[in-house]
Amino acid sequence: MSMTGGVLTAASAMSGAAHLTTSASRGSGDEPPVTIPRDPAREAARRELAKRMYHENDPSLFQRALNAFWEWLGKLLAKAASATPGGSLGLLVVVLCVIAVLAALWWRLGNPRRSPVAAAPLFDERPRTAAGHRAAADAHAAQGHWNQAVQERMRAIVRALEERALLDVRPGRTADEAAAEAGRTLPAHADALHAAARHFDDVTYGGRTADQQTYQRVAQLDSDLERARPTLVTSAAPDGKTG
Repeated sequence: MSMTGGVLTAASAMSGAAHLTTSASRGSGDEPPVTIPRDPAREAARRELAKRMYHENDPSLFQRALNAFWEWLGKLLAKAASATPGGSLGLLVVVLCVIAVLAALWWRLGNPRRSPVAAAPLFDERPRTAAGHRAAADAHAAQGHWNQAVQERMRAIVRALEERALLDVRPGRTADEAAAEAGRTLPAHADALHAAARHFDDVTYGGRTADQQTYQRVAQLDSDLERARPTLVTSAAPDGKTG
C-alpha cells in the first residue's frame, strides 16, 4: 500500500470518528440528543488515528530524510540552472568542464604528495652491492616498472659511494641524508643528488608515479658519479699557510 493509501486510510478514520461524533450527538429518535464537547471529540479522533493500523504503510524515518534530501537537491539544482546561462544545459556543461579539469590535474600530478613524518631507511635487511642494485634497476626498467627502477638506482648510487669510501656505511640512512652527506664530498653533483633523493621519496612515500625520463636522470647521475672525484677539504696551518 502506498503512502497515498495510508493518507486516505487516515482520512477515512477521521471521517469515521467525525461520523461517530455526529451520530452520538443526534442520538435516537425518542431520546434527547447527546452533546459531546468539541475537545473530547477531538481527543477521541486523535486516539483513533494513533492506532497502528493506520500507520503500517507510512515511510520510514530514513525514507523521509532521503525524500527531503532529494527535494532539497532538486531545488538547489533548479536554482543553479536558473542562474547559469543556458539553463540546465549550461549547468551540465559547467559540471563537465570542472570534472575534465580535475581529471587532467589528477593525471598530471598524480596522488597528492604526502610528506612522511619519518622517512624509512634507504636499504632493507638484504645487503646488496651497487652492481646488484643496478642490475635490479635495469630489470625493472626493461619491464616499464619505473618506480622500482628509480628506487633501485638510487640505492645503487648510495651503495657505490659507500664502496668507494666516500660515504660511511651506516645502517638506517635515508635517501635525503645520503644526498646531503654526499653533496658535501661531491659539491658539483649536490643538486642532482638532492633531486634523485626527492624522486626516491616521491615514489616510495608520496604516492607519485615515476616515468622513463625520471629514471634516465637518476641513471645518468649514477654514471656521472662513477667518474667523479671528491673535493678534498684542506685545513689551514697555524701560520696561515695551507699544507
